[in-house]
Amino acid sequence: MQTVFPLFLALSVGFAHAFEADHLVAVSTIVTRRNNIWLALKDGVFWGLGHTSTILLIGSIFMLGKFALRAGDFRYLEAGVGVMLVTLGGLRLYKLTVFREVADAHSRVHEGHAHRLAYGVGLIHGLAGSGALILSVLTQIKSTGAGMIYLGLFGIGSIAGMMVAASAFSVPFSVRMATNPLVRTTLVVVSSVICIGLGATVIYENAM
Repeated sequence: MQTVFPLFLALSVGFAHAFEADHLVAVSTIVTRRNNIWLALKDGVFWGLGHTSTILLIGSIFMLGKFALRAGDFRYLEAGVGVMLVTLGGLRLYKLTVFREVADAHSRVHEGHAHRLAYGVGLIHGLAGSGALILSVLTQIKSTGAGMIYLGLFGIGSIAGMMVAASAFSVPFSVRMATNPLVRTTLVVVSSVICIGLGATVIYENAM
């Protein structure tokens, strides 16, 4: 029972994990490129796949290798997430300013690039967040096999959660008001500034 209960929780915990602030601001910045909810949903899937890939890889290394893990071991990786957020928001503002982007009329042309970006962002988030997750699993589940199943279910939950989040964030960019250049530009700027601000906070808290 002590092993089965955490496994049932894994999906819901993974789903909730997708809604952490740094995850949301990163994905919201990515989906501002979209004017189609379906494409944004796919971005969410790719973020979740990247996130899950890293967690399973790191989890396999620590669980199968029986390495000791401390909560502070991933501190600088968290700071790396902050750097990524600042870069992501900064590049979004740069493209908006330099290329005078108004509407993402060519979203299908850039679809592959956006999916790769979402996957890469998910990889970095998974790398930074895997420490606390794996430490939690190691303290609750003694079986390596059950632990890996837990991480897998957690990953599936996070994919589902980010699909919901990415779709929700894309709604303002897919409705008629987003065709207004001023409205769309304002939404992009707000999303990017929040991304940069949160990234700077994460860097300060973990690297200073």
